[in-house]
Amino acid sequence: MHTVLFICTGNYYRSRYAELLFNALRVPGWQADSRGLRLSERNQGPIWPQVLIRLQQRGFPPPAEVRWPLALAEADLARATLAIALDEYEHRPLMRQFFPAWVDRIHYWQAPDLHLLPAEEAFRRIEAGVTELVAGLSVR
Repeated sequence: MHTVLFICTGNYYRSRYAELLFNALRVPGWQADSRGLRLSERNQGPIWPQVLIRLQQRGFPPPAEVRWPLALAEADLARATLAIALDEYEHRPLMRQFFPAWVDRIHYWQAPDLHLLPAEEAFRRIEAGVTELVAGLSVR
């Protein structure tokens, strides 16, 4: 089984949505996971509720269990077949700070956090990225 690892800052919103959407699309031989570079104690609950609402709007049931955010570790990067950080501007410097050997070994998307981009647009960018990724993996 191959793994795509989605990375964001808090593992509460963007990377979690990418993970859940990818897994809902059921790509044979692939599964998704997600982690955060800098978890926040300000988050309320295990996941941003809008993530679960957006999944349902797309026709996918929410997961039976929702885990709490997890911090990225080097072992996560080593296990992943493919790693994608959700916002290059925000995450490349954090990768350079915490995982310098990996900074140029992962892919970067352009889905900024809520203070820079409304959730609706970020969700659309994540959906477009996941859809393109799934299409590419499906033809392999």
